[in-house]
Amino acid sequence: MSQITELHHQSRDYARVEQAISYLEENYRDQPELETVAEAVGLSAAHFQRMFKRWAGISPKRFVQYLTLDHARRRLADSASVLDATYDSGLSGPGRLHDLFVTYEAMTPGDFKRDGDGVEIAYGVHPSPFGPCFIGETERGVCALGFADDAASPTPLEDFKQRWRNADFREDRKLTGETAARIFAAAGGRLALDLRGTNFQLKVWEALLRIPPGAVVSYDALAG
Repeated sequence: MSQITELHHQSRDYARVEQAISYLEENYRDQPELETVAEAVGLSAAHFQRMFKRWAGISPKRFVQYLTLDHARRRLADSASVLDATYDSGLSGPGRLHDLFVTYEAMTPGDFKRDGDGVEIAYGVHPSPFGPCFIGETERGVCALGFADDAASPTPLEDFKQRWRNADFREDRKLTGETAARIFAAAGGRLALDLRGTNFQLKVWEALLRIPPGAVVSYDALAG
């Protein structure tokens, strides 16, 4: 295949994926099936699934879930009830919204709506190879890890309190010290994480967690 032909195919595929993304952004509240979206861009379901994942990095189903979750988060932030946010997002019941939040936000819709109210976070600051390290933990796992860049920057604790405004914070250096040892010790080990971030951040973190200990991966390889 000549380079010109290859570029033509790539341009055509890009246009179809762009069309599919626009379709999903307009219709995600209908929770469209794979076959419906594939038909809208003139492809078979199997071909469309492969093409979309190759260009977007995630499956069409995962993309719809991200759009749905983002819409629900905005509705909850605007004081909608969990039930209203569920149905306004196109989901069949609160259980599905609960599953989405727990899977991608590591918290329930109620936790998100309360902005941390009722959540207890233990924290501590410990030495690390990269300078003083701030660690925060909920009962679900590690929810914060940060480093102080310079004296003029807000401390990691101050920054974190802005993101969990209604949570209860208590210093527990014994608990977080054990976590710090597991993070920075050569033996390492798996940690439970309580993640909170944008859809893109969560996707990047998921990819980072799949990198074996001691391995080095370029950003291009990670994005691919």
